Amino acid sequence: MKYYHAKTLTGKSFEEAIEYVTAALKEEGFGILTEIDVAATLKKKLDTDFRPYRILGACNPPYAHKALLAEDKIGTMLPCNVIVQQLDSGIEVAAVDPMASMQSVENKDLEGIATEIRDKLISVINSL
Repeated sequence: MKYYHAKTLTGKSFEEAIEYVTAALKEEGFGILTEIDVAATLKKKLDTDFRPYRILGACNPPYAHKALLAEDKIGTMLPCNVIVQQLDSGIEVAAVDPMASMQSVENKDLEGIATEIRDKLISVINSL
């Protein structure tokens, strides 16, 4: 099973892509809880250059709440990460497939939640 869904954007700057992805996530009920600038972090910690690469920690509160009620340790797998990275071919956007993550959790109550979140994230990727 592939652990992510991705699409490459052209005709947008890296920062425009971040705004575009954030807006698309919002349309599906996600907010951004965390944002990690990987390039800046690697520069600061290792003094090495890296391509523009951002990790957006996306959360859909109603679904996160349902998941936490079904499995109290599921917070170790939250939020749903979405990456935006600069490639030679354009800006790649990739979202985690929660179904792949949930394979390691033995809780049938999470299957429906993970399926719905996967469908919402695929909808985001497809809308870009």
